[in-house]
Amino acid sequence: MSRIGKMPIHIAEGVDVQIDGDLIKISGHKGALKHKLDAEVSAVVEDNKIIVKRSSDTKSARAKHGLNRALISNIVTGVTTGFEKILEIKGVGYRAQLQGRKLQLQLGFSHPMIYEIPSNIEIEVMKNNQIVVKGIDKQLVGEVAVTIRNMKKPEPYKGKGIRYLGEHIKHKVGKTATTGVQA
Repeated sequence: MSRIGKMPIHIAEGVDVQIDGDLIKISGHKGALKHKLDAEVSAVVEDNKIIVKRSSDTKSARAKHGLNRALISNIVTGVTTGFEKILEIKGVGYRAQLQGRKLQLQLGFSHPMIYEIPSNIEIEVMKNNQIVVKGIDKQLVGEVAVTIRNMKKPEPYKGKGIRYLGEHIKHKVGKTATTGVQA
């Protein structure tokens, strides 16, 4: 039995779960999401818990059992509390600012970088050097954070660029002057 797949998912107060065949719709106070279950997996609601079951004991069914349980759990967490990723900008003159539904980044290029914010995502800019990406879909929040980070990855010499809050960048030693005897 899958260790992840066999754990029940507790449904918080204010969360509505509807199962229609292989489609599960979950709505909460932050929004609503849906997930299409794989053919080898089914879900039922019992005692305010979602239980994910598999139809057979094949290798693919066992893998999809845990995967679908984790995805449904992420949806329940997303519609109740939501997800967020915090990015920080390091570098002299590097900054971010919001202009409506666009994020404008000054990252040392000759022109500002513009990022169109998806409709299901909220972005906040704090102190011109921290970007907070929020949303109910964990995958979409991660994709947006990666896309923004890839605009200027942190470089290994001075650490300038966009990084996750608390991310450690391994620094390289730069060039050093020779201290040998001149001929």
